[in-house]
Amino acid sequence: MSTVQELLSFCFCLLTLSGITLGLPNGSGVVRVVVKEGSDAILPCSLSNKENAESKLFDWKKDGQKEVFFYDAGLHSNNSRPGQDQQFKGRVSHFQDELKYGNASIIIRNTKVTDRGDYSCDFPRLQPRQIFHIQLVVGAAAEPSITIVDVTEFGVLLQCEVRGAFPKPTVEWQDGAGNKLPAEEPQVSEREGHFYITLQTTVKKTENNRFHCVVQQDDIGHIISNNITLPEKLFEDTCSRGDVTGWFLCGFSLGALPVAAVLVLLVATKFITVRCNKGAAEERQVNGERNRMTFSTKLEVESNPHAPPGSPEQGNSYHKDLPELL
Repeated sequence: MSTVQELLSFCFCLLTLSGITLGLPNGSGVVRVVVKEGSDAILPCSLSNKENAESKLFDWKKDGQKEVFFYDAGLHSNNSRPGQDQQFKGRVSHFQDELKYGNASIIIRNTKVTDRGDYSCDFPRLQPRQIFHIQLVVGAAAEPSITIVDVTEFGVLLQCEVRGAFPKPTVEWQDGAGNKLPAEEPQVSEREGHFYITLQTTVKKTENNRFHCVVQQDDIGHIISNNITLPEKLFEDTCSRGDVTGWFLCGFSLGALPVAAVLVLLVATKFITVRCNKGAAEERQVNGERNRMTFSTKLEVESNPHAPPGSPEQGNSYHKDLPELL
């Protein structure tokens, strides 16, 4: 391994231990630096011939306009040089002891998402002129939070919330085996350069009842997840909610065939009740007709008490009085 490679490896180890992420060239001459919001970012810039830069002039700018840091033979933005953009005041410094090795790198402390962008390190007086380009990516990805929203006859409704993420992540639900679960349309909002995402899904009983909310940011190669393990009782409670249809579906989803048998018994009971009510109505109708006949016969006897039973006198009295009573 060459001396340069050893130095690079050593520097990378120091930066890793200090929580600072240093980028590498992406093939187009642009160095990409990726850091987490709130951490420090080192933007590298070194003369190709390692010439002493203590007496040189170099100028750092963001997006070609904002003054980030200016140095000219010992005078710089942090001692007497005016013009530094307000965004970077008090947060940017250089490595004074490294200037003699041609190192004009700077460090931006306590990075914010708004610091992301394209930076340039320019040595305008050198012949030939040297300009270095660095792309700073400031990522933010809080651990997703999981809550139980509701328990219904369809399952357990889970909600995953991602707050203040950047760049915009993709969020999905997975079961314990890592399979993607169907979910509702995510609710996405953006505030001050950060994304807030809410994603809900309804889950049913599985082998281990464990479910994961996975947040992935491909732009910065970052992935983070959280998980929840649901107790068996929650899925038992889904069977106690809803109407008979819900019980029926839940019974079969849990393999509880006795529930179906109970439903058959309920239907049979209803049929028997209907039959009993019908039979009682028929009996009341027969009894009503019998009582009416008895009452009519009594009237017939009272109209001619001295006539022998079945005589014409009784018969005439019956046919005469009955229509008036009815």
